[in-house]
Parts: sequence; structure tokens; C-alpha cells
Amino acid sequence: MSKVAAYTSEARQQQQVVEQHTNLVKRIAHHMVARLPASVQVDDLIQAGMIGLLEAARNFDHGKGASFETFAGIRIRGAMLDEIRRGDWAPRSVHKNSRMIADAIRRVENETGRDARDSEVAEKLGMPIDEYHSILNDVSSGRMIGIEDLGVSEDVLVSGSNDSTHDEPFADIEHDAFQRSLAESIRTLPEREALVLSLYYDEELNLKEIGQILSVSESRVSQIHSQAMMRLKSRMRTWTE
Repeated sequence: MSKVAAYTSEARQQQQVVEQHTNLVKRIAHHMVARLPASVQVDDLIQAGMIGLLEAARNFDHGKGASFETFAGIRIRGAMLDEIRRGDWAPRSVHKNSRMIADAIRRVENETGRDARDSEVAEKLGMPIDEYHSILNDVSSGRMIGIEDLGVSEDVLVSGSNDSTHDEPFADIEHDAFQRSLAESIRTLPEREALVLSLYYDEELNLKEIGQILSVSESRVSQIHSQAMMRLKSRMRTWTE
């Protein structure tokens, strides 16, 4: 087979893969947009996700052991998150409050030796519980929190670059250590917070569906999710220092 024919065949295979997984992009986009402000359009997420899907089709290595859908899902989410962050629509106060809450949770848990309660975090921040819950909602709707925010970039989690193969053994070690630390931190979360994360990230339910399962409002689910991520960020602090 000539080089031209081989290239054409490979391009055709990649196009078929992309067409077969278009619904995956749409599903991830609609899942994400449920937690984002109205200024973020689902069509923009889908467009970014399609770019991520195309990159996944080009870089997927069957010898790595992971399924293409798993690999592509990570690339698609990463592309969407990059698009969101490039927009930088979150006010500075959201980033400040995110760090403030994580720090307050860490201090309370260091002092008590157990999971910090909402009321204790609010007291540590010197604000009423209602105001604390309002800030949690702002953090949840104002910023997408992903693996990268817990201390490890997507490039470490998934290596898709052909010119960095010499770093792969170190990346694999760091990835494994991070995953163990993250899994242990999730296991230590309060039961309801761990359940919300599982339903949202593993089962890919939206906030309304999770609220129906827990018999709470969508707003309360948002608060629980946000606090769980802030607690994880606090407990994974060694990865960001």
C-alpha cells in the first residue's frame, strides 16, 4: 500500500471513530452545562468536545489497555474545560472564595480531627450558615472543578504526546500515586458527599436527578457537591504545594 493510500485509510478510520462517538460528546456537554451559568452555551462545549474527540482518535494507542471511550471521555472533558477556562467568566471572588473555603475546612478538620460540619466552616469564616451556603452555590455555578484543580494536569493523567515518551514512566508513577491518594480521600468523605460525587461523575446523573434520589433540592445538591470538592481540595493539598 502506498503512503497516500495508507494515509487516506487512516484518515477514513479516524472519521468513522469520530462519527461513532458524536453522542458521547453531546452527553458530556449536556452533563457539564447543567452546572454552568447561562452564559456558557452547550453548542460551544460540543464544538470544543468534538476537537477533543478528534485528538483522541488521532492519539489513541490500543496497546495502553484502556478502552477508546474511556480515553476519549478524558480528552473530551479536558477540551471542554480548556474552553471554559479560556473564557475566564468566573469573577475573581469565586476563585478567592474557593481557596477560602478549602482553607477553612482544612483548619477545622485539623482542630477537630474529624469531618468539618457546614456550621463549623461557616463559623470559622465568620459568617451565617445561609451566607456560607450561598457562597457554595456561587462556587459550584461559577467554576468547573476538575482533576487538574486537585493538583495534577491532564498531561500527567493521560499521555497523548508522541514527543514525551521518555517521561511516561515518571508520569505513570505520579498518576498511580495521585489516584491512590485521591481514592483514599474520597473514601474518607462524609457518606452523602461521596454519594453525590459518585452519582455525578460515575453514574453521570445531573443535579436534578441526584436531588430526586436524595430527596433534596437541586440547589442543595449543588452545595453538597461544591463542599465535597472543597474538602477534597483541602485533603489533596500536598499535590498543589
